[in-house]
Amino acid sequence: MGKGGAISESVLKKVLLSYAYVAIWIFLSFSVIVYNKFILDQKMYNWPFPISLTMIHMAFCSSIAYLLVSVFKVVEPVSMSRELYFKSVVPIGALYSLSLWFSNSAYIYLSVSFIQMLKALMPVAVYSIGVSLKKEKFKSDTMANMISISLGVAVAAYGEAKFNSKGVSLQLLAVAFEATRLVMIQILLNSKGISLNPITSLYYVAPCCLVFLSVPWLIMEYPLLRDNSSFHLDFVIFGTNSFCAFALNLAVFLLVGKTSALTMNVAGVVKDWLLIAFSWSVIKDTVTPINLFGYGLAFLGVAYYNHSKLQALKAAEGLKKAQQADEEAGRLLEEREEGNERKIDNQN
Repeated sequence: MGKGGAISESVLKKVLLSYAYVAIWIFLSFSVIVYNKFILDQKMYNWPFPISLTMIHMAFCSSIAYLLVSVFKVVEPVSMSRELYFKSVVPIGALYSLSLWFSNSAYIYLSVSFIQMLKALMPVAVYSIGVSLKKEKFKSDTMANMISISLGVAVAAYGEAKFNSKGVSLQLLAVAFEATRLVMIQILLNSKGISLNPITSLYYVAPCCLVFLSVPWLIMEYPLLRDNSSFHLDFVIFGTNSFCAFALNLAVFLLVGKTSALTMNVAGVVKDWLLIAFSWSVIKDTVTPINLFGYGLAFLGVAYYNHSKLQALKAAEGLKKAQQADEEAGRLLEEREEGNERKIDNQN
């Protein structure tokens, strides 16, 4: 096969691998969401203990991450002082524990489809918090886009057949805490040159989550579990559920590492539509036309936001390449001038 054919095969292989990473991430994310709903929903498995479920996930992920980092040395740990750990990682762990706690709690009160619609507010929360903490520049067109997303979600909420104010409040709190966590990662870690992949993130952050969650667990859920004589831990259900949660972190690592964070955002939109369709057709959740219209508006806003981010990334890459080209040209010019000077010296 000719050179052009070889290049075509290489490009095709890369494209197929990218689609494979996207498919794996969508499948695992889909599985974790539906599995958590199955466990927590009163009409299904009926185990309404979201803090306990989150702690089981964190205990499982902490154990596997510890084995991979400290025992089998599959992943290198990050060089981190105790001071940096307590000032940077611990606050992020606290925010992550709150995000997971409230997000899982929302499954008790809301449908899968409506939760995905509310999650469309994530770019709004991240941008708003980024602007307030001076990590993002305020732009009127971006803010207008954020308002359009918010209006779309508001319309979807207005059309929700089984609207539950407690569930909505929990999910909005989960979005707010998760958005704050993402911004704080940029401020507390990335700005200091520290980058954590999903395994090292779990290695450092998951134990913090366990500690923070143990306080509300002792107050809110432990007394109920202690007094419930019929309670028993189904190791098959909770083991496979925890494994899916850990595998999802690996899938994030593959997807972002082999493609980009923007690809994950776009794939997330596809996943949301699939979950809405699944929620309506299989779980038999009620999805109204107003729901779909509102989420459609929000979807367009999120799609435009992702497109704007992509254009900004391309512009930044173009500027970086231009700067590198200028530096290379300057270096070549200096070498040429030095060569000319040497020739003149030799002639003299």
